[in-house]
Amino acid sequence: MRFDLHVHSHFSKDSNADIDSIITHAKKNGLDGIAVCDHDTIKGGIACAKRAVELGTDLIVIPGIEVTSSKGHILVLGIEEDIEPHLSPEKTIERARELGGVIIIPHPFKLSSHGIGFVEGIDIDAVEVLNSRCLDNRSNRKAKIAAESINLPQVGGSDAHTPQMVGQAYTEIDAQENTVDAVLMAIRQGKVRAGGKKTPTSLVIKQMFVGFGRKTIRQL
Repeated sequence: MRFDLHVHSHFSKDSNADIDSIITHAKKNGLDGIAVCDHDTIKGGIACAKRAVELGTDLIVIPGIEVTSSKGHILVLGIEEDIEPHLSPEKTIERARELGGVIIIPHPFKLSSHGIGFVEGIDIDAVEVLNSRCLDNRSNRKAKIAAESINLPQVGGSDAHTPQMVGQAYTEIDAQENTVDAVLMAIRQGKVRAGGKKTPTSLVIKQMFVGFGRKTIRQL
C-alpha cells in the first residue's frame, strides 16, 4: 500500500489545505492512505479521519502530529492526544510511547524546517529519508545515510502544505490488512520503502509565501 506519512491541513498555521481537498488529491494521486500531522495539534488528523468516513472513501487516514521538541520536529502517528511542545526529544518520545504512537524523525537534516539534526541514540521507529519539500537532495541524502548506518526503517512523505503536494513523496507499506493498526504495525516492523519525487520548486516557494501570510494574519 502507498501512504503519504507527512501531510499538513489548515489546522497548521502555515498550511491552507482544507480537509476535503486533501482527501480528493490523495485519491487522485493514487494513495491508499495518508497521515495528517499538523504542527503541535492532533485536531487536523482526527477531523480528516472522520471526514474520510463521512465521504464514504476507502482512504485510510492516520491521525498524527508534528511535535515541536526543544531540538526539532518529531512526527508521532496513531495517537489522539496532543503532546506538549518544547520538551526535550527524549521527553517528547517518552510521552509518545505512553500514548502508543509510532515515532518518525522527519527531515532530520533540513535545518530550515526545524530538523532535529540527528537520529542516533533515540527511541524511534523510522526516519523520513525522502521529504518532497526539500529544494535540493543534500538533506534527504544525509538522512538516508544516517538511517542506513544504524539500520533504521526509511520512509517518505510530501510534507504537503497545499493539497496539490499530497503524494509527491510516499511510503510503500507491506501491511497485512487495510487498517490503521496494521499499517502502524508494519511501520514498526520496518516493512516500508520510501518513494516519490521532489515537489516542483515553484510550488514550494508559492506555498512558503502563502504560509508566511497565514502566520502573519494570525499574529495580527
